Amino acid sequence: MPGHVMARSGSSEERPSRQINVILRNPEQPVVTQSIPDADLQSTAKAIPQQGVFAEIQKELDQLIGLHHIKDLMYEIYALLQITEMRSEAGLLSNPQVYHMVFKGNPGTGKTTVARIVAKMFQRLGVLSKGHLIEVERADLVGEYIGHTAQKTRDLVKKALGGILFIDEAYSLARGGEKDFGKEAIDTLVKAMEDQKNQFILILAGYSDEMDFFLQCNPGMPSRFPIVIDFPDYTVDQLIQISEGMAKERDYILMPQAILKLKQHLLREKCEGEHAFSNARYVRNVIERSIRSQAVRLLTQFSGSSSPGKLELMTLRQEDLKLDLKEERRL
Repeated sequence: MPGHVMARSGSSEERPSRQINVILRNPEQPVVTQSIPDADLQSTAKAIPQQGVFAEIQKELDQLIGLHHIKDLMYEIYALLQITEMRSEAGLLSNPQVYHMVFKGNPGTGKTTVARIVAKMFQRLGVLSKGHLIEVERADLVGEYIGHTAQKTRDLVKKALGGILFIDEAYSLARGGEKDFGKEAIDTLVKAMEDQKNQFILILAGYSDEMDFFLQCNPGMPSRFPIVIDFPDYTVDQLIQISEGMAKERDYILMPQAILKLKQHLLREKCEGEHAFSNARYVRNVIERSIRSQAVRLLTQFSGSSSPGKLELMTLRQEDLKLDLKEERRL
């Protein structure tokens, strides 16, 4: 269900190995809140986002195009943690919640970006002691012989303590059947989620259908992930916003004719493309390729003693966008 966050509780192509990406966060003190008089309770919900930690997180969330349901969820978690602190100060029970998550969606829909924001928010709110994010995939978890996988997986969980372990294309762990070492990794993760409860957060990510299948491969999996978030594909208008933002970050400007050409191309590609559309990742490739094309055009145009002015160096024109459908799919 695109655009919807589900909360659940209760019972119920392999790729080459790569370097594990560890993103460190500077440690900061947890947020300390003050008790709020009854008269001010109604205004609290509106006041909180304007100050403190969430105001900083909100700035990062606001830079994301769309994903409104995810932004709402982040505020729900923030509000819960604040109220939990107040309940504790009032002598009420405040049992910690489990925040393991599943991110479902096509490539380029913001899953990794959101995971980084989640890590930062939980660290600043005191849920995570370090707030670092370790990104891994099947090749980082699965070993070559019996027992090797369990050790590799335990080592990664140990590195993730105090932060988040983010497993991309997690469904690939269940593709080999009962005899595949991927099952050993799954079993080790399930045990770690129980033994190191509340010491780290596990986020599994991948295509929606594949992730639904993956969660059923181990009876203990679904109930251990109370937060399941769908990342819908971006609309064409949202992709245009993203492309303009990417160009701006690089000190480039897309001319109106270039934007129109890109919009028409995205409409065709989303409808006629043979492969899963990679959303913001696809647009990024288009922008970077257009920048290379612009460089060739300017170098040819100003081959003499003159050089292009600042505005010309910033401008991406219609002819800079090379958008043949078959050729573009190879990006």
